[in-house]
Amino acid sequence: MSDEINLLQFSDPHLFASVEGALRGVPTYRSLERVLAHARQAIARADALLFTGDLVNDEVGGYVHFRALTSTLGKPVLCLPGNHDVGEPLRAALSGAPYKVGGMHDLGNWRVVMLDSSVPGQAHGRLGAAELALFEQALRTAGDRHVITCVHHHPVRMASRWLDSVGLQNAAEFFAIADCYPQLRAIAWGHVHQSLDTRRKGVRLLAVPSTCAQFLPGSDHFAIDPSPPGYRRLALKSDGTIDTEVVRVPEEGRASGHLQASAG
Repeated sequence: MSDEINLLQFSDPHLFASVEGALRGVPTYRSLERVLAHARQAIARADALLFTGDLVNDEVGGYVHFRALTSTLGKPVLCLPGNHDVGEPLRAALSGAPYKVGGMHDLGNWRVVMLDSSVPGQAHGRLGAAELALFEQALRTAGDRHVITCVHHHPVRMASRWLDSVGLQNAAEFFAIADCYPQLRAIAWGHVHQSLDTRRKGVRLLAVPSTCAQFLPGSDHFAIDPSPPGYRRLALKSDGTIDTEVVRVPEEGRASGHLQASAG
């Protein structure tokens, strides 16, 4: 088995049917295109790419553009639906290689678990019985493998009153399973359009910026953060520790920034 598994997490591209579509003033197709170009060398070294939801912004025509930007990257693309995705069209558009929607995926001595927390027509998230059963099964059968779990909605509070009203509603059920299995090393999510790196009972908790517009951290009311888009690098070590950093992708002509480089 490989001594290290390298993943890249991208989230919330919010693509529209038109390549000119914009979210909060950010043209989402061009922004994702620029983020992927910036990550080109990291993609070449990666074992898989993670896309943790809101691939489109309610418009199923956006899946064509998602495929156009990601189908030729030469890596497995592990995807989740978010609250702005449309479940069946997403699965239809992303059927077959290199895409895998949801489920568990073994890479070396790590297992990646992709859980669908989307609730049709709702901004908040919830893990249904089937997803909770998948989570428990993935942990129970992991054996000597370490586990990282991805979900769209945040299972912990983000210190943002409006954002915490649309998080994972049954996080207690999720953590009741998580707390039983020491193989679980990390939980990563999207949805929040901002970065977070903290711990809960020894498990790494990781949020990632959007590839387009960002939300202002710590805000009681909806507000946009002028920070540039970004993605997360994850180096999963054979001993269960993780080296990770968020990479910001500024507008052309400005220097890029790396945040929260850390290990453990």
